[in-house]
Amino acid sequence: MKTKAILVAGGKGSRLYPFTRYTQKTLLPLYNRPVIDYALGTIRRSGITNITIISNEHIGQIAKHVGQSMDGEQIHYVLEEEPKGVAEALNLARSHNQDCRILIYFSDNITTIELGDIISEFSAASAPPGCVLLAREEESPQAFGVAVLDEDGALIDVVEKPENPPSNLAIGGIYLFDETFWNKLDDAVNEHGTGFSISDINRAYISEKKARIVSVGEETWVDCGTPETLLQASIMAKDGKLNPNPYRER
Repeated sequence: MKTKAILVAGGKGSRLYPFTRYTQKTLLPLYNRPVIDYALGTIRRSGITNITIISNEHIGQIAKHVGQSMDGEQIHYVLEEEPKGVAEALNLARSHNQDCRILIYFSDNITTIELGDIISEFSAASAPPGCVLLAREEESPQAFGVAVLDEDGALIDVVEKPENPPSNLAIGGIYLFDETFWNKLDDAVNEHGTGFSISDINRAYISEKKARIVSVGEETWVDCGTPETLLQASIMAKDGKLNPNPYRER
């Protein structure tokens, strides 16, 4: 089954004011390229050719930069008129992403991990393969969903923004979900309402024993949603540690 991508570039970007009053945070520079080029590069190098980009009133700027599509690719632009939370944003992309498997990529997250093999295996599974959660080791993971592991290292829960983290594995920003995702989203929203978080969907997969973690290590992922981490990612980009290119090396 085909895997498509939803690149979530919405919200107000308030942690990056005043710049995000005038442009979308994914268009801010990482050294010599906009943030979105690195996120799109990761998606494109994975082999995904159908991408939905969700953004706010600055979506025209994104569309002007990204353009229509590359050869053999489809890009859909979806306007989020008001930031009403993750569930509302994802539902805006629903019509373009039915009956498929989905990579959900929150645009703040820049990583050096290559997803091609993971997505090829995920797409090729004959039965719904559940979900794959990318995780990274964090010294202070309290701001993220945090993995709870059993004695054998298997994932048994995800705790959202815990004061006392049960592990140092932060989950947040890049997810692979199978074709049961939308039903799980509806169930989670019905149960939790405005308190919904994407961890509620992760728990639904965990309860079915259909969730697994891929840890990307300590220095291969940065959440560039603050001035400090944007600077950190820019230094990584300058040093050649991040790749904005759409094609895999041959």
